[in-house]
Amino acid sequence: MNAIVLIVATVLLLGPWVSVSNPVLFGEAMVVVVGVVAMLVANALLFWVGLAPLKRLSRSMAAADLLKPGVRPEVTGHGEMAELVQTYNAMLDRLESERATSSARVAAAQEAERRHLARELHDEVGQALTAVLLQLKWLADHAPAELRTDLHAAQETTRDSLDELRRIARRLRPGVLEDLGLPSALRALTADFTTPGVTVRHHLDAGLPVLAHEAELAIYRVAQEALANAARHSHADRVDLELHCGMPGIVDLVIRDNGQGRKGAEEGSGIRGMRERALLLGARFSVKTTPEGGTTVHLTVPVASETER
Repeated sequence: MNAIVLIVATVLLLGPWVSVSNPVLFGEAMVVVVGVVAMLVANALLFWVGLAPLKRLSRSMAAADLLKPGVRPEVTGHGEMAELVQTYNAMLDRLESERATSSARVAAAQEAERRHLARELHDEVGQALTAVLLQLKWLADHAPAELRTDLHAAQETTRDSLDELRRIARRLRPGVLEDLGLPSALRALTADFTTPGVTVRHHLDAGLPVLAHEAELAIYRVAQEALANAARHSHADRVDLELHCGMPGIVDLVIRDNGQGRKGAEEGSGIRGMRERALLLGARFSVKTTPEGGTTVHLTVPVASETER
């Protein structure tokens, strides 16, 4: 295109339409100046049109987020620019696929490590604390009266530590989820939510469709992380947890609090972890501030077919 502009300008200068005297006349100088300006304007327009796909590609690169897949710049035109956009889109496809594979491996490794830690806490530390509790009981039964009060206090401290250890083990390995299913596990999760001054209410629809184990585990972990975030950051006094079947083939998990909202804060590792779990399931995930000022976490999970399960 640039060559065409220069060739046309040269032909006009060499043709009978333009002549330059010596010394240069004012009218001739104006013709040359107008011609140069016209060439510059034509060049600017050509660059603006030619580089428009590159600008769109640059904006897409700046906004790219592998946790929000499927966003691609539009391939327009032809030639090298179109090939560049197509190559970039193919690169994003590979990166999203590789990230999904690696995230699945990391999630599986995390769950395996959590099961191992829960087993170690229950079998090793839990049994040791139980033995200490029995020894303290024997000592309190046979100790002099002036020592029994202190020994009973030590018993209560050990019993509280054992209960807390069991709660940690349940959070690491939700045995209720494996034994009794997702609704029972979510009820147990809300019952174990013991943050002072915060009331947790749950509403679980009856007759929910059967979900794959990975989907149930992801829903449980998202609910667990959302409740933990509400306790740590929201300054709320009420949290509502809902699990319902909004549309055929869809299960919705909604955790809503009446706290102060995110107030423009960047997403932390907890929210990014929830997004990754949703991405592995092909689910939709969102975190929004409610008009009243609280925060709503929404996870929409597609129900797998019997063959996929």
